[in-house]
Amino acid sequence: MTTRTAPVVIGTRGSQLALWQANAVRDALVAAHGLPPESVEIAVIKTSGDLIKDRPLSEAGGKGLFTKEIEAALLSENVSIAVHSAKDMETFLPKRLVVGAVLPREDVRDALIAREARSLDALPQGARVGTASLRRAALLRRARPDLQTPLLRGNVTTRLRRVEAGDFDATLLAAAGLNRLGLAGRAAALLPLDAFPPACGQGIVAMECRVDDARARDLLAAIDDDAAAAALTCERAFLAALDGSCKTPIAGNARIESGRLVFDGIVLAEDGAESYAATSAGEPADAEAIGRAAGKEILARAPAAFLKRLGIGGG
Repeated sequence: MTTRTAPVVIGTRGSQLALWQANAVRDALVAAHGLPPESVEIAVIKTSGDLIKDRPLSEAGGKGLFTKEIEAALLSENVSIAVHSAKDMETFLPKRLVVGAVLPREDVRDALIAREARSLDALPQGARVGTASLRRAALLRRARPDLQTPLLRGNVTTRLRRVEAGDFDATLLAAAGLNRLGLAGRAAALLPLDAFPPACGQGIVAMECRVDDARARDLLAAIDDDAAAAALTCERAFLAALDGSCKTPIAGNARIESGRLVFDGIVLAEDGAESYAATSAGEPADAEAIGRAAGKEILARAPAAFLKRLGIGGG
């Protein structure tokens, strides 16, 4: 394919990690289609999530705060492709938009960033572990009920700096982001998946486009990673079955094992004291059904009062 008409314009946030992701997509498109690099442009778009830093996303309007302005540019045809961290995307996309492709998945684990401790167990009693994630806060409290989880917002470098300055004893960051920015050495430890399952979509770079934009969809099809796409489809179906959002502590991890797609999902109370998990598996082609089945199992097993407290499942 060529870009004989208009250039391909990629919409992205302006953080260091977001720009890494946008450049990775541009490089993949250029390589896959033999395009001149200047024919694929990057447009930085300021989002509400970048501007609102004094309260959790769950109180400010949800994780769509990191995507809605970019999606608006996509819908108005000011950009051709939107690039997101998949975990930042709303559970239900605008009707005219679709995930056109994903890059190969990075490490899905959370990393502990700490001033002195080299493990979660080594943190002092009552340590302050800054986070803006309800999932991470719930998992931290489940593992260590003594820990405090004050709000810590900002990009990767900001959060690293706040821990270094002593504002917090520790924080958790996605290992994927650290790896992509060459900061893997800053992790004190990588947390085990059985105790700290990831956010749905963690480690996946997703490319969104308009449903009716055949050119963009064809361009993206050539760089789509099948394994990561199946995992994301499964994890987003799990969220959809639960009607889950960043206002609910939900984790999910789908991966290919011996040719089969295996998924583990969990929903937690905000204090981590109560949780319900499900596992499902099947053929990668059935990714959506696998995720949906796990979500429905949790809805069937969890008490109505628990679901109502979290505002999921129509309770």
